[in-house]
Amino acid sequence: MHLKSSWMDAAATGRLREHAARNLAGFERTPPNREPAKRAAVACLITHDDDGIPCFVITRRSSKLSSHKGQWALPGGRIDPGESVIEAALREVREEIGLHIPDADVLGRLDDYVTRSGYCIAPVVAWAGERPAFTLNPAEVQELHMLPLADLDREDSPQFVEIPESDRPVIRLPLMDNLIHAPTAAVLYQFREAALHGRPTRVAHYEQPVFAWK
Repeated sequence: MHLKSSWMDAAATGRLREHAARNLAGFERTPPNREPAKRAAVACLITHDDDGIPCFVITRRSSKLSSHKGQWALPGGRIDPGESVIEAALREVREEIGLHIPDADVLGRLDDYVTRSGYCIAPVVAWAGERPAFTLNPAEVQELHMLPLADLDREDSPQFVEIPESDRPVIRLPLMDNLIHAPTAAVLYQFREAALHGRPTRVAHYEQPVFAWK
């Protein structure tokens, strides 16, 4: 018999949002060791599906995009001039999946993750409301899935792989029938550890697979 984790207890009592916000309020972010010229923001969205199961949102990028087409990702994109990280993340959520999230539903932030392609990605954790209605932008998003938060706690997750091109371990998460790689895997792993479990886990040292370096 498996004991419920603390986030499951919070979800069972209707306090998942408060639980995640409290964990993130106590999470001390670590700045990146280098600051690339290109900045981006992504959103880790917490919600419930039609059956009331606590979920997070993941998308597959459109095959029409010029880079990283067809890859699994979190809603997000470049930070426009004059935008804050939170403004950019919420704008991208509106533009990509048609969801309007007020500032009051932002629960906190995770560490920035510097990618091999030269981006510094700033993850924002937000509450997406109960059973949200999504409207996908086909130019940017091919698919959207609400996956149970419990999928992040699988016994075989995360996975670490060595590659000859780097002395850093590649991180990947088994989700659905796929393997999700960094940067998305790194962000989701820290989201699991920091927001759901209250564990100050760092992910900047985790590598991306070679196909994601460009």
